[in-house]
Amino acid sequence: MTRITAAISAVGKYVPDFVLSNKLLETMVDTNDEWITTRTGIKERRILKGENKGTSYMAIKAAKDLLSKKTIDPKDIELVIVATATPDMQAASTSAFVATKIGATEAFSFDLIAACSSFLYAMSTAAGFIESGKYKKVLLIGADKCSSMIDYTDRATCIIFGDGAGAVLFEPNTEGLGIQDEFLRSDGNGRDFLKVDAGGSQLPATAETVANKQHYVHQDGKTVFKFAVSNMAAACERILKNNNLSKDDIQWLAPHQANKRIIDATASRLKLDSAKVMMNIYKYGNTTSATLPLLLNDYENKLKKGDTIVFVTFGGGFTWGSILYKWAY
Repeated sequence: MTRITAAISAVGKYVPDFVLSNKLLETMVDTNDEWITTRTGIKERRILKGENKGTSYMAIKAAKDLLSKKTIDPKDIELVIVATATPDMQAASTSAFVATKIGATEAFSFDLIAACSSFLYAMSTAAGFIESGKYKKVLLIGADKCSSMIDYTDRATCIIFGDGAGAVLFEPNTEGLGIQDEFLRSDGNGRDFLKVDAGGSQLPATAETVANKQHYVHQDGKTVFKFAVSNMAAACERILKNNNLSKDDIQWLAPHQANKRIIDATASRLKLDSAKVMMNIYKYGNTTSATLPLLLNDYENKLKKGDTIVFVTFGGGFTWGSILYKWAY
């Protein structure tokens, strides 16, 4: 029997119009362009403006961008997964709303939340549905309105995050392309180093939590940096070893866009040429669940059928992992 693999057949993206540049941040908080660029590699980030516009707004836009390029009826989509750390609201599913709004009315849907690793984990999940043979069209969207949980008086976090969304369509492949292998891990001991304290079931919103700014992201930068570099590099090395590959067998490294220094350190440990490293952090910042699909959109024209890509992420929780992938078109 021919093995079925899960392969990406189309991509789409959306980033908001408003550009929050380093120069503009200089007027908002005690920082400067050189300091930000040197420490993060970020020059600007996009911010979603407007009342009642949440993560779903961007997810819908990214999905419609994909559908405008891929000739399929939205009713043929069987599953919609929204990977996000910033769902529109509690209780109500963001993915269900997105699916309905794009016309995927025959699909079931769910949100997948794993901080910055959400999209990578969702790739694995989508692959399982495709490889089972039961479903043939799975729409995966990575989207986050990070600005909704950022304190723009905190220079440690406000310089890093941006808003955006990217979408990919997974379909069956019988050429041996698509997802080849995965290595996914998590460690709950990292929970206190990258988090939003309040707003969940453990600490519901009160006047006090709002006054104490507990609904904003808190990050222990040094600890997160150390764990991210170590685990992202180790995950890449593990996936290559498991598949008897070397750095010379990789055409592209697609790393989570959290910090250019983390990306550079990961590539350096792998002894990988910088020309093989996908990077767009300078213009979007860290868009959390959207970083990987935005990379695929921005590099789509450079990718060749059969190219070997190593995806790697690290996120709050802690969550991390790597996926080995062969480009399918």
